[in-house]
Amino acid sequence: MIRSRTALGATGLIGGLVVALVLVGAWHITQGTSGLGLTDLLSGDHGDIITGSRLPRLFAGVAVGVALGVAGMLLQSVTRNPLASPDTLAVTAGSYVALCAVAAFGISVPLWASSLVAFAGGLVAAAVVLGLSGAWGGNSSTATTRLILAGSAIAMALDAVSGMLLILFKEGTTGLFAWGSGSLAQLSIDASQRAVPVIVAVIVLMLLLSRRLDALALSDDDTATTLGVPVRSTRLFALLGAVLLTSTAVTLAGPLAFVGLGAPVLTRLLASKVPALHNHLVSLPVSGLIGALLVLLSDAGLRALLGAAGATAVPTGIPTGMLGGILIVVLALRLRDAGSSRGTSSGSGRTGAQVRSRRRFLVVVVASMVLLVVTVIVGMLAGSLWLKTGDIMLWLQGTAPRLVDGALDDRVPRVLAAVTAGAALGLSGCAVQGTVRNPLADPGLLGITAGAGLGAVAVVTLAPGQGRPALVVAAVVTGLLTFAVIAVLSGRGGLSPDRFVLVGIGTGYALSSLTTYLLLRSDPWNTPRIFTWLSGTTYGRGFSDVLPVVVVLVVALPVLWSMHRDLDLMSVDDDTPRILGLRPGRTRLVLLSVAALLAAMAVVAVGTVGFVGLVAPHLARSLVGARHGRVIPVSMLLGAVLVGVADILGRTLIAPSQIPVGLMIALIGAPYFVWLLRKS
Repeated sequence: MIRSRTALGATGLIGGLVVALVLVGAWHITQGTSGLGLTDLLSGDHGDIITGSRLPRLFAGVAVGVALGVAGMLLQSVTRNPLASPDTLAVTAGSYVALCAVAAFGISVPLWASSLVAFAGGLVAAAVVLGLSGAWGGNSSTATTRLILAGSAIAMALDAVSGMLLILFKEGTTGLFAWGSGSLAQLSIDASQRAVPVIVAVIVLMLLLSRRLDALALSDDDTATTLGVPVRSTRLFALLGAVLLTSTAVTLAGPLAFVGLGAPVLTRLLASKVPALHNHLVSLPVSGLIGALLVLLSDAGLRALLGAAGATAVPTGIPTGMLGGILIVVLALRLRDAGSSRGTSSGSGRTGAQVRSRRRFLVVVVASMVLLVVTVIVGMLAGSLWLKTGDIMLWLQGTAPRLVDGALDDRVPRVLAAVTAGAALGLSGCAVQGTVRNPLADPGLLGITAGAGLGAVAVVTLAPGQGRPALVVAAVVTGLLTFAVIAVLSGRGGLSPDRFVLVGIGTGYALSSLTTYLLLRSDPWNTPRIFTWLSGTTYGRGFSDVLPVVVVLVVALPVLWSMHRDLDLMSVDDDTPRILGLRPGRTRLVLLSVAALLAAMAVVAVGTVGFVGLVAPHLARSLVGARHGRVIPVSMLLGAVLVGVADILGRTLIAPSQIPVGLMIALIGAPYFVWLLRKS
C-alpha cells in the first residue's frame, strides 16, 4: 500500500509538471516581437512565425532547462552538497571560454563538434574545482564553503580569459558577450533537434545508474562501498554525464546561469511532500522538468514585463542569474557554520616563528617600498613607446619634448590610479580576512566590488553626463549598501564566517546579473567601453580619479592600524574579544565598513578588480606573521605593487593593444588562489 501511494504520488507529480510545462509553453509561444496572440497564431495564417521563431525558442528553452536541471541534480548527489551546480563548479564558465577561444582564433569547427569543444572545457574546469575543494566526499559546511570559493575563483579566472578574448578579438567574437549571458534566440529548430538526442541518451544512462546514485547520495563512501556500489566509477560517470549535459546546453543557448542550482533545490524541497523524490529514478526527470519550467517562465516573464521589443536586448540568463544569487543566499542562511580556526595565521612551523621578528618586519617594509618605487618608475617608462629615466626629470621640469610630455601625461595618472587602488584593495582584504576569520575571503568574492560596480554602471547607463562626483557617490553608496545587506543577512543569530562568505558570493552573483542587464540595455556603442571598465582598467585615468582614493587611504589607514589589536582578537573567535572587554559586533561593523569603503573607492579608480584583496594580505602574513600591526602596512604596499605590475604587463605584453588590469590580476591571482586553497 505504501509503495503504491509513493508511486502514485510520483506519477501525479510528474504528470502535473508535464501539464504545467505544456501550459507555460503555450503562454511562451504567445510572447514575441510580432505582437501576435494565441488566437492569431492558431488561425493558421502565421505558420512561418511559429516555425521560424517561436517554436525554436520554445524547444531550446525546454532542452536547456531539462539538461541543466538533471546536471545539477547529478552534481549535488555525487558531491552531497546542496550548492553544487554547473555554475558553482565552473562547468559553464569552462564551456563558454572554450567556445570563445574557438571563435576568437578563427578555428573552423563543424557544428556537431562545438559541443565536444564545450564538453572539454567544462570537464577540465569541473575537475579542477572538485580536486581543489575536496568535494567528492563530505557534506559539512566547510566543504560547501570550499566548493563555492574554488568554483567562484576558477570561474572568475575563466571569465577573465573569455573577457580578454572578447576585447582583443572583437571581430571574431561579435555577439558573444550577450550570448555569454544565456540567450534562447535561435535561427532555426535544427540546433535543438541535434541537442535532444544527446540529452535523452545521457538521461537514460543516468537513470540506469539511479540505484547507485541513491546509495551514494544517502550514505558516506564506506557505507556505499559496503553496499556494493563502485563509488569512483559511479562518480566519474555521473560527472561526465553532468558535464556533457551542461556543455550541450551551453552550445545551444550560452551559459544560462543557475538553472542547474535552482531546479534540484526545488526538487529536494518537494521531497518532503513526495518521498519518491529521494529516488533518482524520479528526482532526475522531475528536476529536468522543473529546470525547463524555470527557463520558460524566466524567458516569457521577461518578455511580458519588458515587452517583446525591450526583452530582445536582455538575455534569458539575466533573470536566472539573479534568481541563482538569491537562492545561494537563502541556502547559505540555512547552513550550519562549521566554525573557523584561526585561518588568518597562514604562517606555521619554523617559517611562522622566523618572520615574527621586528627586524624581519622592517626589512620587508623597506623592500616593499623599494619595489613599489621601482614599479611606479617602470610604469612611467613602459608602453608602446619606452622612455628613459631622464625623460621623467624633463617632464617634471616642464621641458620634455611634446611626444614624451604626452606619453607621461597619460601614464603618470594611470600608474598612480593603479597603485592607490591596489593599496586600497590590499587594506580592504586584510580587514575582511581578519574580521570574518577566513584567509580565502576577498572584497571581490564577497560581493562588495560587485555592488560598487553596479552603482557606477547605473550612473553611466541611466544618467549619462552626470560627471565624476555622481559616479564616486553612486559607487560608494551601493558598495556600502551591499555590505550592509550582507552583514544583516549573515549576522542573524551571530555572524558566522562561512555564512558571511556564502551570502556575499550569492549577493555578488545577483548584482553582477543586474549590472549585465544595465550594460546590455545601454547604448550599444558604449558596451565595449563599459565592459572594459568592468574588467578593471587604468586606461584614460586622470588625477581626479586618484584623489578620492588617496583621501580614503589617508583616513582608513590610521583607523585600521589603530584597531590592529582588535583585529588580532577578532581573528581568534568571538569569545576571546568579549572576555577582554571588546564588543565583537560593533568592532566588526566598523572594520567591515572601512573595508567596504576602500573597495568601493578602488572600483571608482580602476573598475572591478578581483584577487588583490586575497593575495596581498596572504603574502603579507607569510612574510611578517599574523599580527595585524605588521600585516596592515605590508598588505597595503603589496596590493599597490600587484596592481602596478599588472598594469605594466597589460600595457606591454601585446603592445600597442592592451589587456585590462583586472583581467591580468585574475590571470595572476587565480593560480595563486588555486595553490592557496589546495594548501589549506
